[in-house]
Amino acid sequence: MKILVATEKPFAAAAVNGIKEIAAGAGHEVVLLEKYSDKGELLSAVADADALIVRSDKVTAEVVAAAPSLKIVVRAGAGYDNIDLQACTERGIVAMNTPGQNANAVAELAIAMMIFMSRNQFNPGTGGEISGRKLGIQAYGNVGRLVAEKAMALGMSVMAFDPFVPEDKMRSEGVTPACSLEQMYSECDFISLHIPATPQTVGSIGYDLMSRMPKGACLLNTARKEVINEAELVKILSDRPDLKYVADVAPACYVELEEKFGRQVFATPKKMGAETAEANINAGLAAARQIAAYFSDGCTRFQLNK
Repeated sequence: MKILVATEKPFAAAAVNGIKEIAAGAGHEVVLLEKYSDKGELLSAVADADALIVRSDKVTAEVVAAAPSLKIVVRAGAGYDNIDLQACTERGIVAMNTPGQNANAVAELAIAMMIFMSRNQFNPGTGGEISGRKLGIQAYGNVGRLVAEKAMALGMSVMAFDPFVPEDKMRSEGVTPACSLEQMYSECDFISLHIPATPQTVGSIGYDLMSRMPKGACLLNTARKEVINEAELVKILSDRPDLKYVADVAPACYVELEEKFGRQVFATPKKMGAETAEANINAGLAAARQIAAYFSDGCTRFQLNK
């Protein structure tokens, strides 16, 4: 089978070599499309591909239509809003992600952001410590659990809200289950978002929830910018100059936020959660292994479009 690795932003060389080794060991061929700048290059490259590995590259209905032989596409990472699942399903293409492979990198970034904002973004002046503070985690999945673990090691208490995770599991890991989002936002000094961008979550974090946060609280977003209601974010930051917002991808209104609120806000210039050498390699190798397993024995463990 022909596996196309299409990455506008390429994997590290170690990841590419590892993908090739895994594919060759399973009897498959790897073809690279790296640093492409035109969608037409991707459409041409997928024409004879049996499998596709991408990072943040968009697998649209047009891409799917241009790939008559495509049987599986794997997003090397956790988020998968760049893949048109409906188009894949209609064509009988299996779509997967690689959950957990970037989790530690994102968790470390969340902890770093809390410290960064607590210490006045490393500017002169008296800051604060995160030890003794209360952290709320919205979505207790692979990333959320690691954030909780690291936060508790630094002396924080942790609450989490996730209707899909049993409360007993949270308690067994030292985390207090929140009865509701409203309760968690009302009680926590920091809220860390780890929800995907879905029709249910897009624009769901806004004025009502943020207005419940304690004085001096900080909202951290290492999830997706789309989950924030940006108009309401501007309003709450105006009404509550004590609140802070930090994200690893800039909101569409970031210029306005910087001008109005200064060090109340901070956003990295691009999404940084998975930007470590380790995460880059782990996700790429996991994608290759999942494709090899699918072709060898039909394994669909991480299928998204069931």
